[in-house]
Amino acid sequence: MNICVFGDSVAKGVVFDEIKNKYTFLKENFVNLVQSKTSVPFKNYAKFGCTVTKGSEILEKQADRLSAYQYTILEFGGNDCDLNWAEVASQPGASHMAQVPIEHFKEIYETMIEKTRGAGSHPILMSLPPLDSDRFFNWISKGLDREKILQFLENDVDYIFRWHQQYNDMIFRLADAYQIPVIDIRTDFLKQKDYKSLLCVDGMHPNKEGHRLIASSLEKYVAALCQRK
Repeated sequence: MNICVFGDSVAKGVVFDEIKNKYTFLKENFVNLVQSKTSVPFKNYAKFGCTVTKGSEILEKQADRLSAYQYTILEFGGNDCDLNWAEVASQPGASHMAQVPIEHFKEIYETMIEKTRGAGSHPILMSLPPLDSDRFFNWISKGLDREKILQFLENDVDYIFRWHQQYNDMIFRLADAYQIPVIDIRTDFLKQKDYKSLLCVDGMHPNKEGHRLIASSLEKYVAALCQRK
C-alpha cells in the first residue's frame, strides 16, 4: 500500500518558528511521522499557501501517476476561506469574498474527488484543525487597523472560528455525498484539554505537538487500511 497527499501548509508541515521569526518546514511533520512508524510510503504533493484552485492544478499535473497510489489524501480549506485582511481593514463595511468562495470551493473539491477516483485511486478527505480566534486575529491584524477589522467581525473575534467552520462542514458534506472517509483531526484537536496549545503563535498552523496529534489520528487510520488488505 502507498499513499499520496495533496494539501496546503498543514499537510506540508509548515510551522512558525518564534526564535527565527519565520515559517519553516517541520521535519517531524505528521506525514513523515506516520511514514516512519508504519513503513507505508507517502508522496507529499502539498504546497504552502495552496487552495483547492492551485491544488486542482497540481493534481491535474500528477493525474497520470495517481493510479500508482492506492489512496489519495486531500487536505484543503484553510487558505480557501481566508480573506484579504488589508482590504477588510480599509473597507470594513463592504462585502468581502474569501480566497475561494464556499460554493466554488465545493465545485473544485468535487472535481478533485472525481479526478482522483477516475485515475484509480481512493480519495480520503482530511478535516481542518480548529483556529485560535484570538491569536489568529492578532496575527492577521498586524500593521492594520484592528478596530476596523473588529468592526467587520461584528465585534466578535469568534466570527473567524465560525467562518472557518463553514469550510470544515463542507468537507463533511462532500464526504457524505461521495461516500468517502474523512480523517477528522478537528474533533481530535477539540477533544484536548487545551487544543490552542497545539497551534503556533499565528493561531492556525499546528505546532510540533499538533503534528504529533495528527500523526496519531492518521496512524490509526492507516493501520485500519492495512488490516483490510
